[in-house]
Amino acid sequence: MAPQDRLTLDRPESHRGADAGQLLRVEGLSVSYGGNEVVSDVDFALARGRSLALIGESGSGKSTIARAVLRLGSGRATGRVEFEGRDVLSLPERGFRPLRGRRIGFVPQDPASSLNPVRTIGAQALEAAALLDGDVDRRAAVLEVFAQVGLDEPRRVFDSYPHQLSGGMLQRVLIGLTVLPRPALVVADEPTSALDVTIQKRVLDLLGRLGRELDIGLLLITHDLAVAAERADSLVVLKDGRVRESGPTAEVFASPSQEYTRRLRADVPALNPDRHAQARATAAASAGPPKIEVSGVVKSFGSLRAVDGVSFAVPAGTTHALVGESGSGKTTTVRLLLGLEEPEEGSIRVAGEEVSGRSHASLRALRRHLQLVYQNPFTSLDPTWTVQRLVGESLGRFKVGTRRERERRVLQALRAVGLDEELRTRKPATLSGGQRQRVALARSLVLRPDVVVLDEPTSALDVSVQAGIVEVLLELQAELGLTYVFVSHDLALVRQLAHTASVLHRGRVVEDGPVEAVLGAPEHEYTRSLVESIPALRSGARPRTGAP
Repeated sequence: MAPQDRLTLDRPESHRGADAGQLLRVEGLSVSYGGNEVVSDVDFALARGRSLALIGESGSGKSTIARAVLRLGSGRATGRVEFEGRDVLSLPERGFRPLRGRRIGFVPQDPASSLNPVRTIGAQALEAAALLDGDVDRRAAVLEVFAQVGLDEPRRVFDSYPHQLSGGMLQRVLIGLTVLPRPALVVADEPTSALDVTIQKRVLDLLGRLGRELDIGLLLITHDLAVAAERADSLVVLKDGRVRESGPTAEVFASPSQEYTRRLRADVPALNPDRHAQARATAAASAGPPKIEVSGVVKSFGSLRAVDGVSFAVPAGTTHALVGESGSGKTTTVRLLLGLEEPEEGSIRVAGEEVSGRSHASLRALRRHLQLVYQNPFTSLDPTWTVQRLVGESLGRFKVGTRRERERRVLQALRAVGLDEELRTRKPATLSGGQRQRVALARSLVLRPDVVVLDEPTSALDVSVQAGIVEVLLELQAELGLTYVFVSHDLALVRQLAHTASVLHRGRVVEDGPVEAVLGAPEHEYTRSLVESIPALRSGARPRTGAP
């Protein structure tokens, strides 16, 4: 490959001084679908080598704006979208097509669904390399960019199928292929929402480094305000398709002018770690003896020890967090706690009763007092059932009370999680994400359990909806004395909600204790790497401009 064709990443920082001014300017952008306007009169501008984040809740118009810039949406867009001085909305498709991919790159949210599962990474990468100009060795160019985005074995990645790579590796593949033609602009739509915190940090570091060294402008679409606070030079805050606030990141977060922005900021756990300190302190003060005792538990699958000597205890009426990356052993530990798997060694006791070695009938009786809330309520709730039937199902299975009494308990459970009575006749598809998660909570509470296991219960929710769920959990804990096991990779949320935490790494507990000590002064290198990966926490919850 000729030197001039190589993807050089070692330009001096002074290259940014060769500023070419405005890269992207959006003026009066409106987008309609079937006569319904979903984006109205949006304005913003992005300079070369800089980053701008579009933030807001689901339905705010973030992704619609991104699709308008990329000309991928099916809606009717009006206004101006100027890229390098040309209004791309007025270009015919054949005039815009050479820009997409070459000058404007796109990093999608879910890398797994963006790659063909029956073709190798290399075969798909060579198609992207066809966008390269000049007589270059395309295979060599792909291998080089894979190395430059941090893939340690580029040749193995090239020959692999998507299912043979982790989510973080697949996202790096997509970023590499996006920057391979050296675009001027990269649009990244929630590029890290499905990734562990350490992988998220690496991906965001990579995007920031490429932006600086290749002078690429980054348009970041995210609902994670902590990521936006730390990574973007400027922000555009959206609600209901309209710009509510915009400006330099530090200014917007330091003194937001709109109540909506102030509320969003207050709902971000990483920016408000002590928000629920009083509620946590009250629960801790009334804590009882251990409700859950896990001692030296071991579970293997073939030659893999998924859980290796795990031990922890949870005082009654408190919240214990299990944290760690994918593959750390969190899910297997939960399955052992619920009696869905049998340990090879060790003991698990709930309210003094041994979980393992029980008959099916005995275990079923125990589960009446030990309930689970799944990560994704949409897949855990039968789409053909009404809310009334979903919440009341377990009452019927355990033959609790008369039909009238069961209806009354369903109503009580719905009210407890802040849902209106009129939702009883609705089905999951007609509910919002937050409403579905509250239905899942009501379903777990209707039997009045002592222990609730929460498996990433807010990971798919906007920060404001997440904040509402957390408020409900704390209120229920205060009223009913519930004991929670909270499974999460979101350490900022753990810091808000949990009293104690166990950090799992490769099936072992590497750190355990009060959450303030574990996250505030971690002793183990792995825990430190997790804490350092949380946006805004390592900068004292103070936004900083520019990518690191």
